Amino acid sequence: MSTEYFRPPAIPLVTHTPYFSIWCMSDKLTEVWSTHWTGYTQAMCGLIRIDGSTLRFMGMEPSEIPVLMQKNVTVTATITTFEFEDHGINLNVEFLSPLLPQDLDLLTRPVTYVTFTLHATDGNEHSVEIYFDNTAELVVNSTNQKVIGGRHHVQDMEVLSFQSSEQLVLVKKGDNVRIDWGIQYLAIPGARENQTSICATKLSRSTFTDHGILPDSNDMNFPRAANDDWPGISTIFSFDKVDNRPVSHHILIAYDELYSVEYFHRKLKPYWKCNGFEIDELLIKAETEYTSVRNRCNEFNKILSKELNDRGGIKYSKVAELAFRQCLSAHTIVQDFDGTLLMFSKENSSNGCIGTVDVTYPAAPFFLYFNPNLLKAQIIPVLNYAASPHWKFPFAPHDLGIYPKANGQLYGGGQSSEHNQMPVEECGNMIILTAAICKVENKTELADQHWTTLLKWANYLLQFGFDPKNQLCTDDFAGHLAHNANLSLKSILAIGAFGQLCKLRADKVQAQVFYQTAQKMASEWLKLADDGDHYRLAFDRKGSWSQKYNLVWQKIFGFNIFPACVAQKEITYYLNHQNTFGLPLDNRANYTKSDWIVWTACLAETKESFEALVNPLYDFLNISSSRVPFTDWYDTKTALKVGFQARSVVGGVFLPLLKPL
Repeated sequence: MSTEYFRPPAIPLVTHTPYFSIWCMSDKLTEVWSTHWTGYTQAMCGLIRIDGSTLRFMGMEPSEIPVLMQKNVTVTATITTFEFEDHGINLNVEFLSPLLPQDLDLLTRPVTYVTFTLHATDGNEHSVEIYFDNTAELVVNSTNQKVIGGRHHVQDMEVLSFQSSEQLVLVKKGDNVRIDWGIQYLAIPGARENQTSICATKLSRSTFTDHGILPDSNDMNFPRAANDDWPGISTIFSFDKVDNRPVSHHILIAYDELYSVEYFHRKLKPYWKCNGFEIDELLIKAETEYTSVRNRCNEFNKILSKELNDRGGIKYSKVAELAFRQCLSAHTIVQDFDGTLLMFSKENSSNGCIGTVDVTYPAAPFFLYFNPNLLKAQIIPVLNYAASPHWKFPFAPHDLGIYPKANGQLYGGGQSSEHNQMPVEECGNMIILTAAICKVENKTELADQHWTTLLKWANYLLQFGFDPKNQLCTDDFAGHLAHNANLSLKSILAIGAFGQLCKLRADKVQAQVFYQTAQKMASEWLKLADDGDHYRLAFDRKGSWSQKYNLVWQKIFGFNIFPACVAQKEITYYLNHQNTFGLPLDNRANYTKSDWIVWTACLAETKESFEALVNPLYDFLNISSSRVPFTDWYDTKTALKVGFQARSVVGGVFLPLLKPL
C-alpha cells in the first residue's frame, strides 16, 4: 500500500490529558465535528472569507456554506497540519500540542497552538478574514449541563472562557466521561476591539458569513445549558492584502483542570501549577515562547521521523508518529505533597482504571526511550500502594482505582479477594519495569526503597510463575487461560531481571541464584512449549500458537536465558500465519494487538522480516473504517476495531528504538 498519503483513522488536534483530548474522526475537517476521544462532540468551527466569499474549512456548520477544498493532512509527533487551497488562496491550519517528553514544564502545559498561515497562489492580492469558534461542549460531560462564559485581558491577549456552573471537582469517575470542572480558555494575541465574541454560534457564524464581522454585543445570559442556543467563544482576524508571501496568525486553546487526580484521598493539582503558577502566567509564558516552542517541536519531529524511518521504514515511522501524542495524552502528571513526581494513565475505552500496571507495561518502551523518569513516576504509586496496609496479597496490584481517583484497586476482586486478579502478569510487569529503570539509571535507588516488596513478588514468581494456573493476563479480553506459555516467558524473564537487580546491588550470590533459576526454567519451558516448528499458546494445547512478545525483554536486557533459535523459529512461523492486516494474537481468533505486533516484530533478525510484520499494521490504520483514535485491538481480516481506542499502550510501538540496556 502506498505511503504517499497516510490516512489516519482519527487525527489528533488538541492532545494533553484524558480530559483535554480532541480529535477529527474523518479524513477532512469539514466532514465531522471535532470530538473528544470518547466520540462526544466538542465542536470547533473554522470559516474563511476570501474577497467577500465565505468558505468553511472546519466543522459541519453552517452547512449551506461551501467547503474550502482540503488538499492534504500531515501528522507528525507533535503537529497536525491541514492544507487547503481554493479561490486563489492556500491555507495551512496547524494544531501544535508541544508534548516534548524531556521538558516537564512544556509537556504538562495544557496549551495547544492553532496557527493559520496563508498565501496567494494566483499572483493576485486578496482580502481575507478568518473565523474560529469553539462551543461550551469542552467543559461538560453532557450538553444539558449549565455553563458560564467569561472574558478578561492578559497583557495584549483577549482571553475568552467557558466553565461549568456547578464545578464538581473530581466528582465524576469512570471511562466514558468527560470533564465537567475546570475552565477552558481561548486566548487571542494582539486582539483588537470587535475581534472576539461570546454568543450563540449560529449568530456569530452567520454574522461573519454575511458581513465578515462578529456581532456587536455579547450574549452573557449565563448560566445556561451548553445546548441552549449553543453558546460559543469566537474570534476573527483580517489580512488586507494577501499575496504570495506567507502571513499567519495564531490562537491558544488551554484548559485549567484545577485539580487532576485524587491520590489516596489527597487532591493533587496539575504539575504545571506546582510552583504556584496560575492560568494568566501560563498563557503569558506560552505566548512569549510561541516561536521558540514551534521551532523546537519542528526540529524534534524531524529528528524523530528520521530515527523511526531508519529503524523500521516509512510505514513504521507513520505508525509511531500517530501514536506519539495519543500515548502521552492518555496520562496526567502531578506532584505529590512531598515533591515526588507522579504520572497516572487512564485505561481509556476499557474500564477507566487509573494507573493500570498492564497498561503501563506495553507503553513502557516510549518512556524508557524518551524520559525514564516518567516511567518511574508511573510505577512509584503502585509500589507505594503495594507496601501499604490496603494491599494484603503476595502479588502485585492491577491498578490504583478508577480515573481520576487513585484510592485503591477496583479491578477484579479489588482489595478484598483474589477473584479475577492477574498475579503472575503484574508481578512480572513490575519487576521487569523496575529493573529496566534501574539499568537505565545505573543505580538501584528505586529498587532499594522497595526491596521487600520486589523480593516478595520475585518469590511469588518462583513458586507460581513457571506454569501459571488458570488466570487472566494483560490480554484479559481473551479470558482465563492455564499453562500460558507467553505468560510463563514473562515470569522467567522477570526472575532473570530480578537477578540483574541483585547484580546491580552488588549481591553476586543472589544474582547468580535467580539468573540460573531462570535458565533452568527456560530449559523446561522449551520442552513443554515445543510444538515442532513453533511453540504453543499453552503447554497442554497441542497445535496451538501465540505471539511470544514477552521474549523481547531477553534482547533488551541482553540475557542469554533462552536460545536465540527460539525467537527465529517463532518469526518464521509468524510470517506464514499473517492475515491481510497483521498477525493474529494467537490461534483462537483473528484479532490482534497493535502494540504486541511491533514487540513481536522486534524478535526478527532482519529489517525485511520486521517490516513484513509491521507494514500490515500501517495498512490497517490507512484503510480501517473504524474512525477512532488508534485502536490497539482490531480484526486482522476485516480491519475493523474489536475494542479499545485512544489508549496509552500504543507507546509500545516505540520499542524498536530501544537499544539493549
